[in-house]
Amino acid sequence: MMSKQAFLCSLGSLYLSLLFVFLLMDVYARPANNSALKEKPADSKDENEILPPDHLNGVKMEMDGHLNKEFHQEVFLGKEMEEFEEDSEPRRNRKKLMVIFSKVDINNDKKIGAKEMQRWIMEKTDEHFQEAVEENKMHFRAVDPDGDGHVSWDEYKIKFLASKGFNEKEIAEKIKNNEELKIDEETQEVLDNLKDRWYQADNPPPDLMLNEEEFLSFLHPEHSRGMLKFMVKEIIRDLDQDGDKKLTLSEFISLPVGTVENQQAQDIDDDWVKDRRKEFEEVIDANHDGIVTMEELEEYMDPMNEYNALNEAKQMIAVADENQNHHLELEEILKYSEYFTGSKLMDYARNVHEEF
Repeated sequence: MMSKQAFLCSLGSLYLSLLFVFLLMDVYARPANNSALKEKPADSKDENEILPPDHLNGVKMEMDGHLNKEFHQEVFLGKEMEEFEEDSEPRRNRKKLMVIFSKVDINNDKKIGAKEMQRWIMEKTDEHFQEAVEENKMHFRAVDPDGDGHVSWDEYKIKFLASKGFNEKEIAEKIKNNEELKIDEETQEVLDNLKDRWYQADNPPPDLMLNEEEFLSFLHPEHSRGMLKFMVKEIIRDLDQDGDKKLTLSEFISLPVGTVENQQAQDIDDDWVKDRRKEFEEVIDANHDGIVTMEELEEYMDPMNEYNALNEAKQMIAVADENQNHHLELEEILKYSEYFTGSKLMDYARNVHEEF
């Protein structure tokens, strides 16, 4: 029978072994795309509702320069995206997908062409725009308690700091009396960035007061051409390593310093690098000269660019076009459902014939 001392020794060795395994898993599993690390628990939405969101629906690139991994689902499903959950009943999801197919196929020829898909992408993107407008009305009311239709920077600053746990009355009193605020460095940095955005959203004549439309531009820069330019400048600033205000491929596939804690974790993320390279070479670099200018990036970022929507439609069709007829049949969309909806539908062929 094992002695108590031997047992404790054995247990200690097992603990060290497990710890080593977990450390290895952390290094090799850490995603290079830091967007995945920014996910917040669902119950924190109200707390940060007046902050510009990290993620903009229907926009191909995140505000931090990362590719939007859910873009294809967002522009194919629109507001129905939430209905396609991974644990949903596959048969129910198939029926939803069949209904969507019939809506995209406006000429009822049982296949979807590039123009039909382009029209659908524009329609779904507009849905996200309208959703942002409705949310903005609610958020604007939250920061405009007196209902005068304008929000000053100080009013917003008070609400923002209150959402971060500061005492709202105390903060308001100190700002009114021009007293120094004791704010931690991280929060102050966020505030400084927000103030830059506030200035950009403040249309002439500048008065540091935002109306509801300007506040929408502040929260959702994709709604304003001027703010879209500002967002592009921010992304270029983060990725541009030589200061020429342009992006090379090597700059685009390298993350800003400090985004990942371990260089090895970034180096081994081959899929991430491959996605970035493909997007740079095939889509963003419009004239294929190996350089992405601010103008090219702005066109790429514009969610209501019809030319981009057509290119996206062609790419989406190419992914699932197994018979190479430049159209999508229902069976092809069902087979590649994970790409279009984020939900994998099993036994698609057998079930689609049953339901026909």
